[in-house]
Amino acid sequence: MQVTYTRLYTDSQGLSRFEDMSTDLKPGFAVPPAEPLHVAQFLGTEGSYWVGVPSDWNGDVVHPTPRRQIFVTVRGEYEVTTGDRTARRFPVGSVLLVEDTTGVGHASKITSEQEVLIFAVGLPPNAPD
Repeated sequence: MQVTYTRLYTDSQGLSRFEDMSTDLKPGFAVPPAEPLHVAQFLGTEGSYWVGVPSDWNGDVVHPTPRRQIFVTVRGEYEVTTGDRTARRFPVGSVLLVEDTTGVGHASKITSEQEVLIFAVGLPPNAPD
């Protein structure tokens, strides 16, 4: 079993870019008599929080993220445009690892008629080597 997600990061020229990522999950997470679930370690965290974005929010001014975080879209849909002008949409169920805390950053816009609700997980300031 495998999980996929998108990473938004800053390259060596200071431009934000997307990278498709995947992780293999292995059986082993359960308490008998339940059958094992599939699991994989992901990233160390520093808390979780909700992010609500009104449908008329204007994030089209290019900006870096204020911190490393994971976004899981719970309601609505948004689009992120990177520094190299690549745009991707993140509908319900999408997972986005946001790490472009430096450089030019990205632009965002709401693409759904309804507001966007994101379950966010805060990450330590620096990615592990």
